[in-house]
Amino acid sequence: MRVQPFVLAVLLSLGVLFTPASGVPVAPPGTDKLVHLGVFALLAVTGRIAEIRTWPLLGGLAVYAAASEVLQAVLPLGRSGDLVDGLVDVAGAALGLVLYAAVARRRSAA
Repeated sequence: MRVQPFVLAVLLSLGVLFTPASGVPVAPPGTDKLVHLGVFALLAVTGRIAEIRTWPLLGGLAVYAAASEVLQAVLPLGRSGDLVDGLVDVAGAALGLVLYAAVARRRSAA
């Protein structure tokens, strides 16, 4: 099933993005940005594996990034919304799409 990895990535992202602050491990500064980058790259790669077209996927992930930051700010999770996190999310999605395209090109050339 090509959709299954994407569904699992979405579930993982929900856990990462909406875990109450008390459940988030303490890590060195900047680690959260790497986590955001990686989660959204994973969503993009698995979204393409699920055969979601590139531009709708990127648009959907950008909306998800913005919505997650707004929800973190307003839900009683002890977390805060951060514009930079949202931008890193979109950068991660773009990175994932570039990586997927590079691997797909390489496979088709072989």
